[in-house]
This record gives sequence, structure tokens and C-alpha cells, in this order.
Amino acid sequence: MFESAELGHRIDKEDYKQQVPELRENLSYAQLDLLQSKKFSVLILIAGVDCAGKGETVNLLNEWFDHRHVETHALRDLTDEELECPPMFRFWRALPAKGKIGIFIGSWYSKPLVLNVCGGINNAELDQRLDRTIRFENMLSRDGCLILKFWLHLSKNAQKKRLKELEADPKTRWRVNATDWRHYKLYDRLRQMSEHMLRATSTAESPWVIVEGSDPRYRYLTIGKLIHESLVRRLPLVKRTPIQPVFHRWQRPSTGCVFCRPST
Repeated sequence: MFESAELGHRIDKEDYKQQVPELRENLSYAQLDLLQSKKFSVLILIAGVDCAGKGETVNLLNEWFDHRHVETHALRDLTDEELECPPMFRFWRALPAKGKIGIFIGSWYSKPLVLNVCGGINNAELDQRLDRTIRFENMLSRDGCLILKFWLHLSKNAQKKRLKELEADPKTRWRVNATDWRHYKLYDRLRQMSEHMLRATSTAESPWVIVEGSDPRYRYLTIGKLIHESLVRRLPLVKRTPIQPVFHRWQRPSTGCVFCRPST
């Protein structure tokens, strides 16, 4: 599954600088039409391996959109109140209203995956949690919510290189800790269970899109263009000049799962 996101695709600096202004303009128009119509809400999930650029991507999306109408969440440890509530309560109350965009970094997929890989829950318990997640997302989709799920991927060698680069720079050294290296040692297990999780939870209503995370310019353009394409498809009255994506799609007929396969 992840092989298509380990091909080393890159966007050169000049090409990136030429494409970004048009993309930002298109995203701004689409967000404005979403806000004015209030037909549905947009939920963007940014997940993936450590050091694949999740935080940087979320920061850039907040720059490209009008951040006044974007709600960004990076939910970590449960509060005392949340411990007494159903598992999805903390996410439910953070969902965006219609016309708004909500961005979750990590989201409801992070904890079950890490617990499973680290031995906190077995595979059967993981599948139970994933089933609950599918029901939650299906409920949101039936209410009209547009769910966009991005998995940022790095190969094992690319992740190790990235960790070392961050550690070597005094400005970014704080971003790497013992947990990051512990997760790196579990890379093979994480990869195996991530594939299982993505296959189990990629549906026609809310498919996963796998994005190669090694080159930030490629990562930003890929995600930005897919968000724009998805918004325009749900806002048919918006007549904007279409922009060409930097990826293709393929569909697995047996499951209906749709993934992103970069162009070669």
C-alpha cells in the first residue's frame, strides 16, 4: 500500500512558487462559497508517521485558508471530564459547524494505533475501535460533512534521516525526544498495523489519501489541490478554473477504498 508513497517525488522551488498563488486563490474562493452557503462542514484529518510533516502541513493550511473560519485541534491526553464520557465525546464537541472547516492532527486514529503497537490492546480490540470509528464517520457523512483523511508517509530510511536532521539543528532539536526514537524502532510493526487500519477505515464516504511526506512542496501541493477539488465537487455552483492535480487515484473494487497514487 505504501510503496507508491516511497518513490521520491519532488516539486522544484520555481514550479512550487508558480503554482501556489493560483492554488491559494482557488482555496480562498471555495472557502468563501462554503461559508456563504453553509451547506455542509469540512473535516480534515492529518495523520501519519512521526516527522512526516503533519504539523507543518496544518500550519500551512491555516495560512492558505482564512483562519477565522478554521478550527484546528491537536487533542492529547484525556481530561478528567473526558475520562467519564464516551470515547468520541471529546471529538464530537470539537466538530465544525456547517460552513466551517475543522482540522484535526492525529484525531481518533492515533491512540488506538499506538496502543496496539505498544501492546496496550490486542488486534481484536483495535478492530472494535475501528468499527466504532467507521460508524462515527458514516454518521457524519450522512449529516453532510465532507471528510478528508490524509496519511503522510515516510519510508524507514527517510524517517531516520529526518529525525537526525531535526536533532542536528539547534532550532528543531526540541522536536525530537525518546518517544520518537522508540516509535522508530517499532517502525515495521507500525507500518503493518497502519496498513491494516487504513484498509479497514477507508470507505467510499471517507477514503484515506496516502501522501508522500519527504518533500514538503510536493506534500503541500498534493493536499491543497485535493482539498480544493473536493470542495468544488461539493459546491457545483462555484465556477472556478480547475487546477490539475499532481496525483492520480485508483480504486479497489472489492472494498471501495480509494487511495492516492502519485504520478510517475
